[in-house]
Amino acid sequence: MNDDALTDLATHIETKRPDCILGWGIANGELTMEVAPANIAGLVEFLKSDPTCKFSTLVDITAVDWPERPRRFEMVYHFLSMYQNHRVRLKMAVREDEMVASITGTHPSADWFEREVFDMFGILFTGHPDLRRILTDYGFRGHPLRKDFPTTGYTEVRYDDTLKRVVYEPVNLVQEYRQFDFMSPWEGAEYILPGDEKGEEAKK
Repeated sequence: MNDDALTDLATHIETKRPDCILGWGIANGELTMEVAPANIAGLVEFLKSDPTCKFSTLVDITAVDWPERPRRFEMVYHFLSMYQNHRVRLKMAVREDEMVASITGTHPSADWFEREVFDMFGILFTGHPDLRRILTDYGFRGHPLRKDFPTTGYTEVRYDDTLKRVVYEPVNLVQEYRQFDFMSPWEGAEYILPGDEKGEEAKK
């Protein structure tokens, strides 16, 4: 769709549901709308049933973690209208202690998407029929896609040949964890590396 058609669509949605839309914008031929968390379920139902919208397909639900923001998480929904041949992206800022209404009543396919968001980010959904982990184990600690989750994790899993079963153990790194600066080896580092002092001594 061209920008004029997307503008008409955004204006229509904003006019019909002013209680839900906080703002919208068009970038790279895509419509993104900022929505209020309290009204997400009603807005999604409207987007599916309204003749002008007819967003019949839920493409994806995910989230982004912004630890420095008061509303830490940004929920992101993508919808497709195969009838009108257009798409919309909904963004919704959510606090860490805030629960989000499930949209499984309108889009049953949201079941797994919401479970993934819960598993990876720890966001809770009210009204979800079976909210439990889906990608990690039931006893998994933490939420891997949060920015404060350690890259090494907390536990490691291995098969113990003596016990003849899988065991969980605290992470034990055999060497010091390395931080990579991704600098080009031809440019050289801007800091002193171990061993550089020998080269300086040789020059003297």
